[in-house]
Amino acid sequence: MGQPSFAASNAVIYLTYGVFLVLGTGIAWKMRKQSKGEFLAGNRTQSALPLALNFIASALGSGILFSYPELATLAGVQGLVIYALASALPLLIFAVLGPIIRRRCPDGFVLTEWTRQRYGVVAALYLSFMTLVTLFLYMVAELSAVGQVVNTLTGLDGLPVVIVECVITTIYTALGGFRISFLTDNVQGAMVIGLIIIATVTIGVKTKIDSSLIDSSGLTKSSLLGWQLLYILPVAVLTNDFFLSNFWLRTFASKTDRDLWIGVSTATIVTLIILTLVGVTGLMAAWSGAYDPARGDDGSVAFFLLLEQLPSWVVGIVLVMVVSLSTAAYDSLQSAMISSASNDLFRNKLGIWWIRAAVALICVPVVVLALKAPSILQIYLISDLVSASTIPVLLIGLSKSCYWWRGFDVVVGGLGGIITVFIFGTIYYGSAEAGGKLILLESGLYEGDWGAFGAFVAAPVGGLLFGFGACILRISALWVFSKVRGTRFTALDRPVEVMRDDEGDVDVLRETERIDRKDGKFF
Repeated sequence: MGQPSFAASNAVIYLTYGVFLVLGTGIAWKMRKQSKGEFLAGNRTQSALPLALNFIASALGSGILFSYPELATLAGVQGLVIYALASALPLLIFAVLGPIIRRRCPDGFVLTEWTRQRYGVVAALYLSFMTLVTLFLYMVAELSAVGQVVNTLTGLDGLPVVIVECVITTIYTALGGFRISFLTDNVQGAMVIGLIIIATVTIGVKTKIDSSLIDSSGLTKSSLLGWQLLYILPVAVLTNDFFLSNFWLRTFASKTDRDLWIGVSTATIVTLIILTLVGVTGLMAAWSGAYDPARGDDGSVAFFLLLEQLPSWVVGIVLVMVVSLSTAAYDSLQSAMISSASNDLFRNKLGIWWIRAAVALICVPVVVLALKAPSILQIYLISDLVSASTIPVLLIGLSKSCYWWRGFDVVVGGLGGIITVFIFGTIYYGSAEAGGKLILLESGLYEGDWGAFGAFVAAPVGGLLFGFGACILRISALWVFSKVRGTRFTALDRPVEVMRDDEGDVDVLRETERIDRKDGKFF
């Protein structure tokens, strides 16, 4: 392989990190006098182009170099196209729902704030817990991925790289908060686009395809797995995106709804192109002979097997791209965790340095778990099932006609979806132990049976069934209590809405602000 030398690999990696450290701390120093509100969010401050670059940087990570080529080697062109579309198109949901949620919760900057307003404190804390756990898992996955990439490409120990990335991103994120993450993502997003173009052209020119392997590989044909993924991946990715507050921070940061639409649409197209190009390397590896399942090759490293046939300077370009991807993704997750924890757990009353210190300390278990994580895909799948159970019942509250829907229904529905997965797994595999393992999707998505597919059907359907069951039970209980106590039954009363006065009427505005901040009902 054209593997760079030990010295060259270290130089490329740590010089790239050094550039981001200087850039991040330099910008953060100029912003050191910003208020706590500016540190945590940037509501209505960003135009379309910066938003697009940020959504691109936040949507990608070094883990794409494993997952997309691997799926291409397993489900071929069909699976790759479905995976790329299922990953990119869900970004549009922020352009669709962002304006609605922002109008109903103008002072918020994460989804949990609207949840508190609509469903009450308990439901908000439930969603906040799921959000923080998801962010934590994504941080583990990102560090695990970058460590494995560096080790595979250069033979270097991934631990020092992981630690350096944590230290650098923690320093400038702690100094500048959300705004510094937003600004650095602009640079990193632009760099990634440029590097992807260079890497694509280079790999395309240097790789020699054996046309005889195209038909024999079977990767141009449809498969059962490909058809299953047509349902699984959109449900998994779309619902899980709701748990990622780094996307919501950027949604609320858009100056106007038009900027949000343009930015998200642009990011969707670019992300789709990038993910497709990365995934195609799995096909190229198979059709060039670099990847051969008959030799026992692992599809997750198909991209790197392809690079073995290319010059060392190509690997150098990929290394810079990997560091840029990973740093952009990780600092976005860190700033999102800071903002979410401060808003959801402490209502922005805790000193910001305490939050900064907590996020820095969290990096310790993240690094430890990242070094032990066996599968990046499985890390994502753990939170995917939870989100598939919770998000459908949560979104019912967006409909004004469903004013009777409460936080109790959301929490019971979310937990009920997970229970339904366990029930399905127990029946399908004939074992309670196997049913429990299905919740964690220990076998992944590619086993060839209907277990994973059934799990992603059971999660949202079970969540809705449990949610509506809880709703009927709650309303019935409240009706009985009202009869026993001789009080009026109010569970189905429509809420009184106070609209903002377009001319700025002081009394109406004050009343509306009071209602905007009022917690919703759990029961």
